Amino acid sequence: MEVQHTPLLKLDDATVQRTGVKILENVALEIPDGEHTAIIGPNGSGKSTLIKLISRHIYPHAHADGRPAVSVFGRSTWNVFELRNLLGIVSPDLHSALTGASHITGLDAVLSGYFASHGTASNHVVTNQMIHEATAALKETGAANLANKRMDIMSAGEARRVLIARALTHNPRALLLDEPTTGLDLVYRRQFLETLRVLAAKGCTLLVVTHHIDEIIPEIERVILMKDGQIFADGPKASVLTSSNLAAVFSSQIDVRRDSSGYYSAVLSC
Repeated sequence: MEVQHTPLLKLDDATVQRTGVKILENVALEIPDGEHTAIIGPNGSGKSTLIKLISRHIYPHAHADGRPAVSVFGRSTWNVFELRNLLGIVSPDLHSALTGASHITGLDAVLSGYFASHGTASNHVVTNQMIHEATAALKETGAANLANKRMDIMSAGEARRVLIARALTHNPRALLLDEPTTGLDLVYRRQFLETLRVLAAKGCTLLVVTHHIDEIIPEIERVILMKDGQIFADGPKASVLTSSNLAAVFSSQIDVRRDSSGYYSAVLSC
């Protein structure tokens, strides 16, 4: 008997508009909890908007008939902090928020993942167990030496390692990763992708937004291509990651190749 999974995300003709511009338009999509998925598309195609819909950082237009345009983990209404405690998030917006304050150390940033906040505050009860787990997460991501360093003076790669530790520390039900390897060197990028493979095997749902198809680990079987706020292609990666599909989405001639370790692409002409 086939196992039925509660959707991590369900969009029912969802439309998102910002400053008069439609970022998503009438998008219907369902991503089951447990189905590892990659989202690919050019800048402005709506990829990051999907992440923000899940985390409730933005909301879609309401339907006139009252049906929900967005459901997360099978629910259309959430206490935002309760929901974000189920999610591990790495995104450019979070990176900017945590590196933009001079008082946040690496350890503070990781601990803030327990409270879905940007740094810790006086009303947050930080336990010894939290500190132990946050310290272990920093060590796991190669950032143990950054625990006491201020986020605002870290390099991009250092800050990204801390953000990844923050996403992992409270054992999230799903990881929402928006360009997670930005700023990482070649060695740690490879280590991080191996960490994702371990997490996927443990049952943590992965939703990865990326421009790099070589970052699509073997455990990710589904790929969604986006263009102009709509879904261009959606399905198994073998059928979606083709030269013709990527050429149409990026409006360039792109060669897609596959070997035993994964998929690769090269831009032949712009």
